[in-house]
Amino acid sequence: MDLSSNFKLSRLFGCHVSSLTCKCLALVTFVLFFRAILLHSFSGYDGIEWNNLDFFSSRSLLLNSDDGIRRDKFLEVPQIVWGLNNQKIAFARACLTARMLNRTLLMPSLSASLFYKEIDRLQPISFDKVFQFERFNSLCNGFVRLGRYSDLKNQTGTYDLQKGSGRKWTAERDLEQLKQIRESPVDEHEVIRIVGKNPFLWHDHWPVKDYARVFECLVLVDEISKEADKVVSKIRQIGTKLRSKTEAVGSNFDAEGSSLPHVPYIAVHMRVEIDWMIHCKKLEKKSGINQICSSKEEIMERVGSIVGSESPTVVYLAVADSLLNDSSILGGWKKGLLPFEKKKLGVDDIYKKHPYLIKSAIDYEVCSRADIFVGNSFSTFSSLIVLERTQKMIRMGITNSCDIDVRWPSYAYNIPGESNRPHKWMTNMSDRSLQAISYGSNVISC
Repeated sequence: MDLSSNFKLSRLFGCHVSSLTCKCLALVTFVLFFRAILLHSFSGYDGIEWNNLDFFSSRSLLLNSDDGIRRDKFLEVPQIVWGLNNQKIAFARACLTARMLNRTLLMPSLSASLFYKEIDRLQPISFDKVFQFERFNSLCNGFVRLGRYSDLKNQTGTYDLQKGSGRKWTAERDLEQLKQIRESPVDEHEVIRIVGKNPFLWHDHWPVKDYARVFECLVLVDEISKEADKVVSKIRQIGTKLRSKTEAVGSNFDAEGSSLPHVPYIAVHMRVEIDWMIHCKKLEKKSGINQICSSKEEIMERVGSIVGSESPTVVYLAVADSLLNDSSILGGWKKGLLPFEKKKLGVDDIYKKHPYLIKSAIDYEVCSRADIFVGNSFSTFSSLIVLERTQKMIRMGITNSCDIDVRWPSYAYNIPGESNRPHKWMTNMSDRSLQAISYGSNVISC
């Protein structure tokens, strides 16, 4: 640094250049100035996570900045259908597709009904009637973004993109199509509208952790969350009353009070419906895997082997409505395990006033919050609950819960472990594809 520069810096900081403080300030200024130049030169590469998308150019929208997601270009997708968790996967896949195209996803329509079971077929429901719109954008800021149709300026026409189908439409061809439409002239259109099949059936190009990132931003609207609160509160109240009969709870016990002691409960996603058993038997035969179906007796026995019988424990059974009048699912449980489904629990009225999608969302929350969760690894419902519980443990610093006791353990009852216990279950967050969670697997990390 020459004398002229020293003089200018001394005037800038109001101190003599020979002083130690002034020299330090000058050095910091020089470093910050040089860093600003570098960041400006390489800003297009800041925060890039390549994963399995490393073949994309530096324009890839894996930019951890909201500036990397254009607000004037949009992606529109078909109505999202099927079960709650299939819809969540379809939604996340649509979000990640929009992310790759550097576009905002136009808020899609979900389906309140299971169209192949209910008369009202494909009853649409707005996304923001189930999940919080603004909260989603806040939590996913810089990763993916949702927009409303009112955001459109209609300055250019809509480009209709037909997704390919059939055996010849491979993941590689699908990816090549997406790469091509990121370029002009297609990219100049304000809206790219994908026509054809449901996003759940699109090819998958993203790792599990990217899907998990989107799922974390899905927060139920208060009305639904409060319904789940009522069910969980009822379960814990019953558990507290049952334990009060066998344990010294204390003189200030108030079963209806707001300060209930934490009484653990087990949630079991019990897949024993006739249509499921027919499906899983066919799947076992086709795949050569004999660990998909589980009878009621097998589920009861394996769940019973998880906990001791020192204190009575409520077991919440998340079952299809068709099983609510089947009293056999409530009998035969190990002593100390007290099974309840929504009807016996006395919360059936909470569920009855809602369409299928909301019922499923409530049950999902009740199972997700359980102290112990037991499900079927070939069920999307069970798989996404375990993924969420795995994320909870990772946030606590636990990366592998297979051989230790943890706060939110999960088990797969269709896969026997030691001493015929259900197998410990944790999502492999480093998996490069959502295939196992989308379509089921007996590979459950532990």
